[in-house]
Order: sequence, then structure tokens, then C-alpha cells
Amino acid sequence: MVDKKKIEEAVRLYLEGIGEDVSREGLLETPSRIARMCEEVYGGLDEDADVHLAKQFTVENNEMVLEKDITFYSMCEHHLLPFYGKAHIAYIPNGKVVGLSKLARTVDVFARRPQIQEKMSVQIADALERNLKPQGVMVMVEAEHTCMTMRGIKKPGSKTVSTVARGAFRDNFELQKMFMDMVRG
Repeated sequence: MVDKKKIEEAVRLYLEGIGEDVSREGLLETPSRIARMCEEVYGGLDEDADVHLAKQFTVENNEMVLEKDITFYSMCEHHLLPFYGKAHIAYIPNGKVVGLSKLARTVDVFARRPQIQEKMSVQIADALERNLKPQGVMVMVEAEHTCMTMRGIKKPGSKTVSTVARGAFRDNFELQKMFMDMVRG
């Protein structure tokens, strides 16, 4: 749960720390704006991804299900700067599937936390494994990190790609290739 008063005070101290006048017109409401923003940006801290994956449907087809290009926005836990991109999720059902929007909601839960991309990729795969018990799961996350593009090394346009392969995907390179071809296609 976001503590708005603590955030507002921290933002005032931060602004003073960088040499700003917190009483100037443009900054008067900034601490409360940031506190409200934190409720939204870090809302995944108070949310359980498993809730979204609980409603399942029985299927006879146990072929790969892929949802690609799931847009997300997250915050790097090291610099509290945004990273954003696309998540691609595939699983091979074991008799059960979830609604497609539930995969996107699962991504949002984990993205809306101070986070690193590699951990987020694993959390998404873990949630699917835990709830669907599929034959296999593969997750790929592609993101641009503003901690790398606007500061530090300053390489805009560079992307970081992380993957997680579980179950049937783990050692089956043909299945992994099919996943990659579908994502790229």
C-alpha cells in the first residue's frame, strides 16, 4: 500500500536536494502528483497475479498458445527509471487454458513493481506454471531501458531481450524455434 504522505515528503526533499525551490508555482503540486502516480505505477505490489489465472477453460487441443506483443511499462529497481517494451508468452496446455486478457493482466501485475527485466520474465513463467500446470511455458521480454538510454552509456534504441523456457520448451530447440518464428512473424 502506497504511503502518500511519505512519498510527498520524499519528493520535497529530493527536489530540495537537486537545488530546486519547492515553493515555486510549477512544483507546488508535484509531490502530490508523484504520490498519485506511484499508486498506479507500483500498483502491482498489492496485486496477486494468480487471481487473473484462476479462471480456466477446458480444451481438447493441447497445441501451443501464443500471445505476443503485450505492451508493458515498468520501473528499474536500480535507478527508478522506466523500462518498457513487449512481452511474448507461449504455453502448451495440459487440458486447460485461460482467457487471453489474463495473460496481459499477469504481465501488468509484475511490470507494475520496482523490477528488473530478468526477474519479471521468470515471475511470469512461474505464475503460468503454478496456475495452469502446462506441458511447457516460454516467455520472452524485449525492452528498452531508460537507465541505459538517457543516462550512463546513453545508447537509445538498444533493447534487452530475456527468455525463460520451461517444461516442453526447455530442451526442445525445434519448439523454441517455432516460438521465435511465431513471435517474429
